[in-house]
Amino acid sequence: MKYLLVLQADAGVQLTTEQREAVQAGRGEFERVASEAGELVGTQALADPSRSTVIRSRHGRREVSTGPLRDEYMGGYYLVDVDELDRALELAGLLPDVRIDGLAVEIRPIMGGAIASDSA
Repeated sequence: MKYLLVLQADAGVQLTTEQREAVQAGRGEFERVASEAGELVGTQALADPSRSTVIRSRHGRREVSTGPLRDEYMGGYYLVDVDELDRALELAGLLPDVRIDGLAVEIRPIMGGAIASDSA
């Protein structure tokens, strides 16, 4: 089953240099372990939430705004393909984000996907 490990952060979190280095090293180790096990499907980092654009409806009218939608934001993700939730939890536990105040990893099962078509 595929799970999305969403890297979450509080908008105001300020990491120390040591914490940033630990996050970078820990994520590298996570990627090595998950890749060697054949469980890492993909990963992407996202730009700073201040560069976000949000489009929504308010009172039936389209509204476009800039900046983050909420006080907690998604900083990136890992997509893993594992046998069960316990393995996804084990992998998420390797990420240093789960040990630093203001950071978190949200684990969400993937319920389905789009069917790619070849339009050649």
